[in-house]
Amino acid sequence: MRNEIELEAIIEDYLNGKLTPAEMQAFEALRIKDPSIDHRVVAHKVFLESLKDYGQTVALKHRMDQAHASIDVEALSKALRPHPSFIVNMWRKNKATIGIAASFILLSFAMLYSINQNTQQIGNVELMRSELGKIKNSQSSLIRKINSSAAVATEPRNERPANYGGTGFALTSNGYLLTNLHVIEGAESITVVDNSGTPYKVRVIRTDSQYDLAILKITDDKFKGLSSLPYRLKSNTIGMGEEVYTLGFPKDDAVYGRGYVSSRTGYNGDTTQYQVSIPVNPGNSGGPLLDQRGNIIGVISAKQNQVDGATFAVKSKYIQEALNSIPNDSLNTKVAFSKRNNLQGLSKTKQIEKIKDYVFMIKVYK
Repeated sequence: MRNEIELEAIIEDYLNGKLTPAEMQAFEALRIKDPSIDHRVVAHKVFLESLKDYGQTVALKHRMDQAHASIDVEALSKALRPHPSFIVNMWRKNKATIGIAASFILLSFAMLYSINQNTQQIGNVELMRSELGKIKNSQSSLIRKINSSAAVATEPRNERPANYGGTGFALTSNGYLLTNLHVIEGAESITVVDNSGTPYKVRVIRTDSQYDLAILKITDDKFKGLSSLPYRLKSNTIGMGEEVYTLGFPKDDAVYGRGYVSSRTGYNGDTTQYQVSIPVNPGNSGGPLLDQRGNIIGVISAKQNQVDGATFAVKSKYIQEALNSIPNDSLNTKVAFSKRNNLQGLSKTKQIEKIKDYVFMIKVYK
């Protein structure tokens, strides 16, 4: 119990900037090493923000009470009588106070509505990462990249248009794929389309709401399998400034996007994500993020609205954690990336040529 209290005190000092630079650096390292600590930091930050909102509401109520007390109630009651000249005089005498009171009332309703909305939004994601809740609910600042508006423009004959879509990539040669949970959440059926335009039926094998990941399995009889994966999953983190690229389906054809790591943490300091300066559009969610040597370092998941170069990707470390949490007997195969990387040393054009057969367009139907 004592350790818990001490930890909460350290977290609060950290959020309030009261730690020394050395303590700050040590605590940042602890957040990266221990996801549970990181989650508590984010939760505590949300709690402090809620307290701040409450304090502002109390202060607003006090100011409203003061404005109300300054109004001449007796004169106001007389103003209810139908004497236009008296009403005009009353307005001239008290218009500043009445205006302030009216403004406070409107502002109060707006603040209370906003606080109520935020509380509901946070409550709706109680069992999920709080950062994810913020990303999903901060309509004015952050857009989930594929509750992706864009339905696929061209559909195979005899197939109804998809409601929305995204990107996925191969985990194994026998048809296990990875994408974001928010890409396929609520789907009645899902189809994936390979680089040649061939559609395959898939089923959802596993979801991980904590890291916004989903594992799919191609179940279509016409799927004959893939060759050995050309890429591998990079276990260690990548440095700021390092060049990265992605392949995804914001339209019918695969689109290449290139950029660099702009921060080793994601939205609101989320240590499970990278922030990358890379162009993405609705449909890129679930796409692989690779370094210059062709290692998978993450999966594209979100983009901050009205902020250039603020794309977020779940780190490969947490992709591997999600895979390790799956019982092998439930998959009929061990889902593990090859330790070999056949892309290293190849030009970017050659890398993309090899990767494109392992990246799939995802179509979701409701």
